[in-house]
Amino acid sequence: MFSFSVFLTVLFFFVLLCIAFWGMGRTKNVHDFFLGGGTLGPWLLAISYGTTYFSAVIFVGFAGKFGWQFGLDALWVGIGNAVVGSFLAWIILGGRTRVMTRNLGVKTMPEFFAVRYETSGMKIVTALIIFIFLTPYSASVFTGLSYLFSIVFDRRLSFTAVLTIITIVSFLYVTGGGYKAIARIDFLQGIIMFGGAMMMVYAVTAPYGGILESATRVREQFNHRILSGEIKQAPWFILPSVVFMTSFGVWGLPQMVHKYYAIRDEKDIWRGAIITTIFATVIGCAAYFTGTITQLMDADKIPRTTLGGVNFDQIVPDLIASHLPHVLLVVILLLVLSASLSTLSSLVLVSASAITIDIYKGYINPKVSDRRELYLMRLLCGVFILISYVISLFKPAWIVSLMSISWGAVAGSFLAPYIYGLYWRRTTKIGAYAGMWTGLLTSNGLYWYWMVTEDAANAGSKAPLAASIAMVLPMIVVPIVSLLTKPPKQETINNAFKQ
Repeated sequence: MFSFSVFLTVLFFFVLLCIAFWGMGRTKNVHDFFLGGGTLGPWLLAISYGTTYFSAVIFVGFAGKFGWQFGLDALWVGIGNAVVGSFLAWIILGGRTRVMTRNLGVKTMPEFFAVRYETSGMKIVTALIIFIFLTPYSASVFTGLSYLFSIVFDRRLSFTAVLTIITIVSFLYVTGGGYKAIARIDFLQGIIMFGGAMMMVYAVTAPYGGILESATRVREQFNHRILSGEIKQAPWFILPSVVFMTSFGVWGLPQMVHKYYAIRDEKDIWRGAIITTIFATVIGCAAYFTGTITQLMDADKIPRTTLGGVNFDQIVPDLIASHLPHVLLVVILLLVLSASLSTLSSLVLVSASAITIDIYKGYINPKVSDRRELYLMRLLCGVFILISYVISLFKPAWIVSLMSISWGAVAGSFLAPYIYGLYWRRTTKIGAYAGMWTGLLTSNGLYWYWMVTEDAANAGSKAPLAASIAMVLPMIVVPIVSLLTKPPKQETINNAFKQ
């Protein structure tokens, strides 16, 4: 069985690298590398959006933690991701982003802020926030994926060996093919994720009488654990903050917004929204429902931390490993691998573009040749992957916290300036700056305040709350400051909002 697992995994990697090699020959400049030339249809973009949305973090960290802490109520996270994070995001942001980015002649979020608000300094600030705070998110994906990989291969491969292999494959296929190849790889990975998610739910619920019977037993067991004190009931605000952070947060994440830039035609938006929503519903609900099945694990099989608490980063991998036949376990591995590599590729592209396009070409060498710019873009993709790899080697203990800190800092900084910039003509440069700094300082300030005054576990549990507050406050700050400051130039506004 071990050799069969290796064969399927190697075959999967081989196919990815072949597609990357194909894309390399069709990538002539950074526009091709970063946006696929703007010629991608709704199926490729929608599935790419969905596979970027969900990674090893949701399957390994979030599903286990919240499935255990909230039982069936954890499904609200998956539903919110589908309705708000997918459908409404495409409908509200997709078309407007496509039109305005073309009007302004921009292809990255830092460029959008710089041109829309007529301030080159915002490009540097935004680019640095992206590169700094998306790195721990990428590291959390590497870490979660390596945990699952090690378990599936019966721990015959060490965490470091698995992490190194994944890093090398990520480097080769991201730096090689660019977005033209990545979108097609995402489509292949999306098919694996869609089918694997349904098989996973069937496999983990079969021993308990199927989905409906399992849901009934989960509810009963969860209530029993709450009443017995085995599970300490989480504060009421934790679950809503997780739903809000993971659903609205993607509206301000550059790796998600990047998908709208590449939309070929406005007619593709509705089709893309429907495809993405169906995909997100299946993947999100399957992941969190699987997390709730951890309630039915035998007490002696629940993984524990050194302090005796539940190890949320390993509970779902252990559940899957104990319930699935090895052949199906490899399919689930490829499911999580697909989700993770897709997310990683988007994070790498967006982070490398922040330095290459927004800082190097924007300030250091505006006349850089297409060839040199493309070379630098690929080099920085490698640097970003290497930094994430080094962080992951330390095996950060709280995968959920890493992701929450990243989402809070990035979405808190960008969400309000981005949405108001798209829809409100009166938004000013000072208002956008005020919103950006409010989100960044709130997210990090609250988290580290709780870290100092309480402890790491409580701070980690409250990280989604910090992220949610960091997204809400700038929505209030931006319009207030904008109304109190000088309006933007009419010429810029007319150009940005023309149809």
